[in-house]
Amino acid sequence: MQGPRPANETVVLTAEQMSRTITRIAHEVFEKNPTADRLAIVGIHTRGAFIGARVHRLLCEVAGRQVESGDLDISFYRDDVAARGAVGVIPRSTPQPVVRDTHLPFDVDGATVVLVDDVLYTGRTIRAAIEALFDFGRPAAVQLAVLVDRGHRELPIRPDYVGKNLPTAPHERISVRVDECDGVDEVVLVRKEA
Repeated sequence: MQGPRPANETVVLTAEQMSRTITRIAHEVFEKNPTADRLAIVGIHTRGAFIGARVHRLLCEVAGRQVESGDLDISFYRDDVAARGAVGVIPRSTPQPVVRDTHLPFDVDGATVVLVDDVLYTGRTIRAAIEALFDFGRPAAVQLAVLVDRGHRELPIRPDYVGKNLPTAPHERISVRVDECDGVDEVVLVRKEA
């Protein structure tokens, strides 16, 4: 991050803490799935894909074997697409999503898939990811790993692996920054400015 930090931001995970947390998640995934021959790590775009790639690399080291990996774009599976400016819907309350490619270079049917995302909040992103994943096949099991669980669930979704539980107020926001697209690794609590 360049320049002074805004007064409404508090760092809750530094780069070093983030690295240790992701390493712990990789170990936990291996411990829960030591004999899964068809284990796959799938990151949800955007930051979940970068975190998923890190978990994948570490998991391969821990397991001593290659594990499948991929990334998933959920833009057209979200339940708020209309609110993001679909034709005929005015006003646009949030910006249009940036659509990315999905890469699942393995057979989803019968695989144990670990979805990876940066922040778990309402559960709607994960619902969309599961729906998108099932368009590619029927996995044997779907597990969920998140860097931060901030609570306030609207859907009955619970992660299998959590880096940090961080209770927040509804008006607060969690910003996960990754070096690959933000130039820094950190997790920041952002309070609404008065």
